[in-house]
Amino acid sequence: MAEEKKGFFAEFKAFITRGNVVDMAVGIIIGGLFTAIVNSFVKDILIPILGLLVGGTDFGELKVVLKAATETTEELAIRYGNLIQNIIQFILTALVLFVIIRAINRAREAAEAAKAEAEKAKEEEAK
Repeated sequence: MAEEKKGFFAEFKAFITRGNVVDMAVGIIIGGLFTAIVNSFVKDILIPILGLLVGGTDFGELKVVLKAATETTEELAIRYGNLIQNIIQFILTALVLFVIIRAINRAREAAEAAKAEAEKAKEEEAK
C-alpha cells in the first residue's frame, strides 16, 4: 500500500514539474492578468472616448421603459444599452488583442528572419 502511494505521489510530482504543465500554468496566470489590463483599457479609456465622440452618450443607460416604477414595484425596462456597450466592448477588446498579437508576431518574424540571415551569412563564410 505504501508503494502505491509513493508511486502515485512520485507520478504526481513528475506531472507537476513537467515543463509544459508549468508553462501552461504560468500562461494561464499571465493571461488572466493581461485580460484585466485589456479590459481596463477598453472600459476606462476607449469606451468613454467613444461615448464622447457620439455626443456624451453612456450606452449603459439606454433603455425602453415598458412599465414605469411605482411605489411598490420597480421599473420594467428593456436595457438595450447594456447590450450595445457589451458588443462595443467585445469588438474593441478583440481589436486591441489583434493589434498586440500582430505586433508580437511581426517582431517574432523579424527576429526569425534576422536569425536565418545570420545563419546564411555564417554558412557563406564557412565556404
